Formats: sequence, C-alpha cells, structure tokens
Amino acid sequence: MSGQEPPAAGPGGGGPAGPSGPGETAPDETPKDGAAEESEERDQPQDAWAARRDLVDHSPRTMRVGSRSGFGGGYTEGDQHGVSGGRVTGDVVMGSKTVHHWSIPGLSTAASASGEIPRATLERLAASFVTADGTFDDLVDRLRRDRVLVLSGARFTGRRTAALMLLHRVGATPVLALDRDTTPGSLADRFTARGDDGGDGTDTGAGTRTGTGPDTGRARGYVLCDLSTRRGNALRETHLLGAADRLTEQDAYAVITVGPTAVLEDDVSAADWRPPASEDVLAAHLRARTTGETAEHLLGLPDVKEFLDHGHQLREVAAFAQLLGRYAAGEVTEQAVAEFSLVSLENQVQEWFEEDETVVHLRDKAFLIALAAFDDGPYALTAELSDLLYGFLQQTENRSRVPEIPVFGTHIGKRLQLARAGRHEAEEHTEWGPVTQTKAAFHDERASLVLLREVWTGHPSARPALVAWLRRLADDGRPLVRTRAASTVAVLARTDLPSAMALVIEPWATSDRFRHRLVAVNSLTLAHHICTPNIPRILDDWSTAEDRRLRWVAVRAYALIGPERPAQALAALRDATRALYRRFGDPADPDHFDVEMARELAEAVELLLLSPAGDEVLAGLLARLDDERAVRDLSLGGFVNACRRTEGDDRRSGTPLVLSRYARAPDDDGRAAAQGISRLWREALGDPQYTGHALAVLRDWVLIASRSTATEWALAALLPTLVTTPTEHQRLSHLLRTMPGEDGNPPPEVAGRLLSTLPPR
Repeated sequence: MSGQEPPAAGPGGGGPAGPSGPGETAPDETPKDGAAEESEERDQPQDAWAARRDLVDHSPRTMRVGSRSGFGGGYTEGDQHGVSGGRVTGDVVMGSKTVHHWSIPGLSTAASASGEIPRATLERLAASFVTADGTFDDLVDRLRRDRVLVLSGARFTGRRTAALMLLHRVGATPVLALDRDTTPGSLADRFTARGDDGGDGTDTGAGTRTGTGPDTGRARGYVLCDLSTRRGNALRETHLLGAADRLTEQDAYAVITVGPTAVLEDDVSAADWRPPASEDVLAAHLRARTTGETAEHLLGLPDVKEFLDHGHQLREVAAFAQLLGRYAAGEVTEQAVAEFSLVSLENQVQEWFEEDETVVHLRDKAFLIALAAFDDGPYALTAELSDLLYGFLQQTENRSRVPEIPVFGTHIGKRLQLARAGRHEAEEHTEWGPVTQTKAAFHDERASLVLLREVWTGHPSARPALVAWLRRLADDGRPLVRTRAASTVAVLARTDLPSAMALVIEPWATSDRFRHRLVAVNSLTLAHHICTPNIPRILDDWSTAEDRRLRWVAVRAYALIGPERPAQALAALRDATRALYRRFGDPADPDHFDVEMARELAEAVELLLLSPAGDEVLAGLLARLDDERAVRDLSLGGFVNACRRTEGDDRRSGTPLVLSRYARAPDDDGRAAAQGISRLWREALGDPQYTGHALAVLRDWVLIASRSTATEWALAALLPTLVTTPTEHQRLSHLLRTMPGEDGNPPPEVAGRLLSTLPPR
C-alpha cells in the first residue's frame, strides 16, 4: 500500500530527493530499453514509512509487534515496541525438531482390521469417558430403538470412543470391529454371524462364544469406523433398514462412524457427535489413573494449563494424561511434561506430510502450506494461492504434467478440519481502509512455524515448488501477499539461513525491481525479529557492497532493525552516506548525484528517529551534526522528514509525532530530547538546503494547530526556543504573518496567536 506521500527532504540543493526523472537511471545501473525501461519506471520504490506500515499491518500474528505506531513509533502514544520488540518466537518452536513418539494403547486410529475389542479395553475407556452434554443418553435410547446408529463427527474428536461407549451402555458384548473397507451395499451382510466369527467371516480369536446374542440373552455389538462413501456409493436408508433387520435377528447393535462430509442420502439421519471439552477429558483420565487430590494438583500445573490452551485433539489429551500419570509416579521429568504440547504438534505436522495421497491429498498439503504462510489471513486468498502452489507441486512431481486445479468440490469445513483450523470474521487493512473478511487461522498459532520448518527441512524435494511459489508471491500487487511471502522466507531463514539466502533472499535483493528488493528487506527484518542469527552482519556487509541494489536493501533494513542497536545503525548509515558523497561528489548536481540513495538514507534516519530508540538516535545525530557535509545532510534530511509525520498518518488533523514528543518532554524527564529537537529545528531553518522544506513543515503544523488546541499549545511552547537571533525571528515572523491558509484563504487566526509567542527582537 503506497499512498501519496509528500516529497522528502534530502541533499541536493534542498529539493526533494526523489527518484530519477523519466528516461534516467540510477548512476550505477545499466540503462534499459523499450518495455523493460517502461516497466522499471512504473516500479518506483515505495516510501519507507508506507512500506513499514504495510509490514505492520500484514505481518503474521507470530511476528506481530503492535500497532502501526508501535512498530518503531517511539514518538507516539500507545504500544511502544520496535520491530525487534514485542513477542519473539523462541528456540522452543524454531529450534531443531524434538523427535519423540507416543501412542495410546487400545486407541489406535487405524482400526481397519476386523476383530473383537477386548473387554478390558472397554472397561478402561468407560472409566474415563465423559460427554459434552446430556445428549449421550438420547443417543443410547436411539440405538436401543433402531439397533443401528450412524454417528457423524470430525476425526480425532473421540467419535470412535463414543461409538464403543454407546455399545457398552446398551450392554453389548462382545463388541466386534468391522473392516473399514465395508461398503454401504455390503453392510447388512456383515451382520450374519451366529458362530465364532466377527460378522464378516473372520475368526475373532475369541474362543467359544458365550453370553452372546439371543441364545444367551446378551446382545452382540458391532462398530464400523469411518465407513467409506462417495458419489454413486452413498449410504442409503435401505442399507440401514437391511442392517437393522439382521441386527434384530441376532439381538445385536451396531454403531457406524462417518466424517462430516460423508455422502448420505437425504433420508439417512446421522447423529452429530460433539466432543467434550479437553479439560474435562483430561480430568477424567487423571482421576481414573491417580487419586482425586493428585489429579487436581496436576490440573493446576502451568504446563498443563498451557497444553489445554493450545486446543489439542482428544487423542493427544488422552496421551498427555498417560504422561502426567507417569510424571506423578516419578517416571518422567517435568521437562517431558513441558515439551509434550510441542512434540504432539510436531507429530501432527509430520503425519500430514508423510501420509500418502489417499489420506492427505497433495492439494490438501498445498493448502496446509499456504495456510501456514497466510495464517489468520483471508480464507479466499489463502485458498487461491494454495492452488497456485498445488500447480507448482504437480510440476515438481511430473514436469510433463499439465497442472490440474479442480474448480469446485472443495469443502471449506473439511479443509479447515484437516488443518485443525477455524474461521472467523475480522477486519483486514487495505489501501482503502479496513474491510471485514472471513479469515482462517490455526487453532494453535505455533502450527505455522512448525509446519514451514518441517516442509523446508524434512521434505527438500518440495523446495523447487516452494521457491517458485514465493517468487510469484513477491510479484503480487497486494501488499498482504508480498508481506506474507517475506514472513514465510523469514521462517525458512531461521530454519536454514544459507539455503534461504541463496535460493530466495539474495535473488530478490539483487533484482532490478524495487518490489522484489523490498520483500528481501522485509524477509531480513522479520528473520531478525524471530532471532535468526547473523542478520546484522549481512546488512553490514551489504551496506558497503559494490552492488547498489544490495546497499539499498541494507539501508532499508537498518531503518527497521536499527531501534535495537541505534548506535551501530547510525554509524553504518553515516558510513554509507560518506561513501555516497565520495562516489558522486556534490549533491547539488542531481545529474550526477545518486539522489535516490540519498533519499533512502534520509528516510532510514527518519524511521529511526520515530522509533522507541528515538531519544538515543536524536542524541547521536546532535553529536555528529558538525561533522562533514555528508553527515550533516543525513541528520537534517532525516529530521525534517520525521517532522512531517503525524499520528494516524492524517496530515490534516493528526498531531505531528516530533511535536508530540517535544510536548511530553517536561513530563517524562526528556528535557535533553526537547533541547535537541529545538536545535535541529534551528539548524534546518538556517541551512539554505533545508530552509524551504522546514518552513513548509512549520506551515503544515500551524494549519493543524488551527484545528487542534493541543497542537497549538505544543507549537506555542516550541516556537520561542527557535528564536535566538534577529534572523531567526524575522524568518518565523514572516512565515506567520504571510502564510496562506488552506485553499488560498488568509492566514488562520492561530498564526496571529503564535506570532505573539515569539520573543521580541
């Protein structure tokens, strides 16, 4: 998002340090001809302030550092977090993957083989079984009445356990598991057992049948998990009626579980399974394993509360209860308890990408990756760009294959269920203001980081497709898309810096397109934000590189990560400015001087001044203000640029950020900062190269003061400190007496009031 920005102050006769005019190129770049030259002219560098605003608005929640003002906005009210501040993703998520494996005895999710469920397993499940509400009794009554019940629910929500408990509640024994390859049409044939088989001719190994069926007055139970249905092979009412007849003959009961997208005829009424709360399940499992007092103690542990906050599946909750029981018995350490949440998430991500396409289709894997990049972003955008990635992945598998993207048929609920994600309505920043959109986000915000790490390091064969996809995203016209490309690469860099630099960041940084270079800037900035090592070293090297494009990237990035190391950032910017002046000579000669780079350097100082380290930056500028011309131009250009910025980016009524900082100085022991602001104002007004720009900014401040009493009071306090000589008095009084009002009107009344604050000379 790049709105109209006022011209920046910079070296070169005091004029705007803007880009080269039509037909001109940067001094050390090769001229371009024809269409390439025209394309380059349209691709102008985005204003640094607007670029930072986009980075703040569109960074993912794992890298978000506060409001626009908070993102390096040290002179603003509210959040005070620099780009390196806020919440940082630690090594616990981005470090090397912890390899652990866990299992839940008796609760295998791959219950595909036929056979009898051991009675001991049913008793153990019953001891810790809980339900979400009172509907379970209704399901029991329905099963008793109909003999067969279809239970619909998402994977890993306890639907299989619920099916077994329904059979247990009606007194069915034994309970036989049917092969999931059973089709709707062959359902009734499975319920023919009167001898020693599992209902499909398979020996159950249960021995002599006792206490089963009508011969003994005890009912048999059948459970069929994940009945396979598809178009043309739906589960029909006739299938269930036939099954019910066979079950009645045997005095047996059956529960069939299906997913929420199973193909059922309209006359088939499936019962919805709503899983109980994770906390209730964990408490029930702990009470079954330990004493009530021990269970309450375990539930109160911080690591246990954190586990529950991450929205784990019930199979993981059951496994966690196992681990806690061992912890209570002294068999495992506290560290194992603390690590379990992340380990289970890593296992889930690994499971997604190791499953074959019959379980998790390649298109679903592409969606998972896209959701990791666009977590908590608009769902439609995520789905759109996941299909783009899907095409690249298909070409990686088979170069001769033409990518095929199904247009319809993908169910949003199924996709999000697989991804363990949800959707919600929320505002999204756009060029035209906030708009409400349907967003998709992982339930566990760590999932995006873990998933991207797994894909990049665990599946290197996916890298060509992923890199091609990221390069396409960097060309997208939407700021959100480009920012998420950068944040994705930042995670890849945190995982494997050399590969990310060689394959993605360096090609962007050396691109002739400013758009690509800006994505490289944001990638390095966000990578540093999540503690990727060596980013400052890279910038230090690039700031003095022969390649002008690398120097441009370094300058932009210094402005964003500089608040945490302001002295080093200022020193690097001063060195870059000195080198610029040595290379191109007099900035007053725009035909030979690199005006664009000079503007970038001034804008970098501007952002540093408006960062949480603003006071330290201000002191650093004052300390070197009397150095050579290059350093003075850098300081004054950056300062005047900073004075143009207002809270909320509203240039008509927003309080100027630098003026707001000056007004707060007496209240926060910032007198040195106030004195520094006054001095820089006097220097800018008195320097022929900056006088015009400085007076223009003061005129804007006066116009804002005509609409804001707070601004008028702050300006009335500042103006007297700017008058130490007759020349300074004459300059300001002339401005206040002659400045036009808005739309060519006479000077506003506030100008007269401010004139009266000037000390007489």
